[in-house]
Amino acid sequence: MIATEHFVFLHLHKSGGSFVNDAIMRFVPGAQQIGYHLPRSLVPAPFAHLPVLGFVRNPWSYYVSWYTFQARRPQPNALFRILSDGGRLPFEATIRNMLELGASATNPHLNALVPALPAMYGTRGLNLPGFALEKIRMSGRGFYSFLYRYMYDGPGVMRIGRMEALREELLSMLSGVGAAAGAAMREYVQQAPARNTSEHADYVSYYGNELRDLVAERDAEIIQRHGYRFAA
Repeated sequence: MIATEHFVFLHLHKSGGSFVNDAIMRFVPGAQQIGYHLPRSLVPAPFAHLPVLGFVRNPWSYYVSWYTFQARRPQPNALFRILSDGGRLPFEATIRNMLELGASATNPHLNALVPALPAMYGTRGLNLPGFALEKIRMSGRGFYSFLYRYMYDGPGVMRIGRMEALREELLSMLSGVGAAAGAAMREYVQQAPARNTSEHADYVSYYGNELRDLVAERDAEIIQRHGYRFAA
């Protein structure tokens, strides 16, 4: 979370936030880093009246990025360890487990995850405490749709850009909240390399038909709201 005079930026996991964080902290005067991956509900009172900016990405792409990033880490996080059975399950089985977390009242993976996640907010990683993930239970939402609502729901103005057009949309969004980028920031946004990326093949190649359709069902809210489609 970054607070400025004109807006608050929220960093939705694996959705271009590291690049945006860097650009804002470098070029927006008075920008303040307030925690890490914190949701809108925790915006401090002095900034609660400000418009909120954020980004989203194609859900099918999100799951591939998350899985490949965690699978290459020497010490994957608890979410990956539990959903992948300690790294033994391949992509499709792991993501199916992820998509089913909110499908029933007694999901065994969710029951294992809630106590395994931190009990409070920290300063690194996904920064999703167990009590926060507990709210996915019986929601019927996929993990990314749950995370989207958890991060962004709240009163007031919310502007959400698509990560796939981040460089153009970020500049437009800043202008829209009265914080138009100067020449140096515009150059940085247009030319600087992406940050914190995952190495993987085209996300389409990771999906069979059943898993493709399960993402479409569980993450329908994001897909419909932001005009995503498989292979987009």
